[in-house]
Amino acid sequence: MSKYDVIVLGSGPGGYVTAIRASQLGLKTAIVEKESLGGVCLNWGCIPTKALLKSAQVFDYLKHADSYGLSVKEFDKDFGKVIERSRGVADGMSKGVQFLLKKNKIDVINGFGKLKAGKKVDVDGKEYSADHIIVATGARSRELPNLKQDGKKVIGYREAMTLEKQPKSMIVVGSGAIGVEFAHFYNSMGTEVTIVEYLPNLVPLEDEEVSKQFERSFKKAGIKVMTNSSVEKLDTSGKTVKATVKTKKGEETLEAEIVLSAVGIASNIENIGLEDVGIVTDKGKILVNDFYQTNIPGYYAIGDVVPGPALAHVASAEGITCVEKIAGHNVEPIDYGNIPGCTYASPEIASVGMTEKQAKEAGYEIKVGKFPFSASGKASASGNKDGFVKVIFDAKYGEWLGCHMIGAGVTDMIAEAVLGRKLETTGYEVLKAIHPHPTMSEAVMEAVADAYGEVIHL
Repeated sequence: MSKYDVIVLGSGPGGYVTAIRASQLGLKTAIVEKESLGGVCLNWGCIPTKALLKSAQVFDYLKHADSYGLSVKEFDKDFGKVIERSRGVADGMSKGVQFLLKKNKIDVINGFGKLKAGKKVDVDGKEYSADHIIVATGARSRELPNLKQDGKKVIGYREAMTLEKQPKSMIVVGSGAIGVEFAHFYNSMGTEVTIVEYLPNLVPLEDEEVSKQFERSFKKAGIKVMTNSSVEKLDTSGKTVKATVKTKKGEETLEAEIVLSAVGIASNIENIGLEDVGIVTDKGKILVNDFYQTNIPGYYAIGDVVPGPALAHVASAEGITCVEKIAGHNVEPIDYGNIPGCTYASPEIASVGMTEKQAKEAGYEIKVGKFPFSASGKASASGNKDGFVKVIFDAKYGEWLGCHMIGAGVTDMIAEAVLGRKLETTGYEVLKAIHPHPTMSEAVMEAVADAYGEVIHL
């Protein structure tokens, strides 16, 4: 039996980052993976979807070349090659993870890992043992009883990024990040897209002003938006799919070639031996403490299998925290109130901290500032004027309570707010930090200036 200090189940951005950090800390480490290194994120999620969205962005630029004083007489898309490029990007990233694991002297065990009592892992009949076993098995597309996926007419995110033929029409159910990113991609490619959301706003976890702006942008792009609506049943018996949608005004029947179910994710915790070991779960999640220890000593869990935001960067941070604690470091628990969230549709959305509504409900007296990109020189020059930056501060102490952005490239800007909040900066400190001109990032400084009654460019 092979013996390790640490065995990690799953090689997604939670698992492989955990394994590498463990090795850096001098722990003999192995990682178990049943499919491709990099997990869902690198192979079927974060990375290949961004490749698809880049193709959509370039195609949109070609369609609007005349807006930039350019004449492009002939252009077209090759849907198959767009998909092929996305898969190529994913394959390259997976090979990159393979290189990193080899570089850090981590043993890769291919197969399906199952936990056993006594700090052991069974991988397809062969046993391995470790002092510390970390579950990082991630999640998959969640299925609802009335939205059963057949992989052909009713699909999840995996099929959505590998369709051989572009559908003429598509219904997207759910408007979280996965739903709106695919809605944007297929709409840009020329598919007729309808998005159905049960709650009153698209991207319902975002600040309400961001959600409303996003809905306006989607409608302007030609996407049909149905909020306060739910898909009650599907009829897949014909050539197309007929969806019965319940709205405030009554039932409506929609018809499309494809229905994409994007109603959330389900943790991969079945059949991995949790019951055999006695590890406690609740509502489909493994229960852990602040350092990701389960109720059974020597067994840990991170990422999408534990309560909290199901985000790649959260899984990575949890894994690092977990193994640094194992190695005896003095580690602080993660501040889940300062986790950035990003949505990569067009326009992009990025946010961190409290929404305006949450800040008021928490009893804060607040200062709110907002700066539209329509007043930004860089945004005007680039032709991307939709959106704004919104900031929320505690009026008494100047604490940066929240930051919410919608517009081109904002997912690359949100880190300023995350770092500022981590360092407990105040509104005046942000205001006095000189931002470069002309940049989109100036909108952060201008929004803060608006909150404090000092805005110049509005």
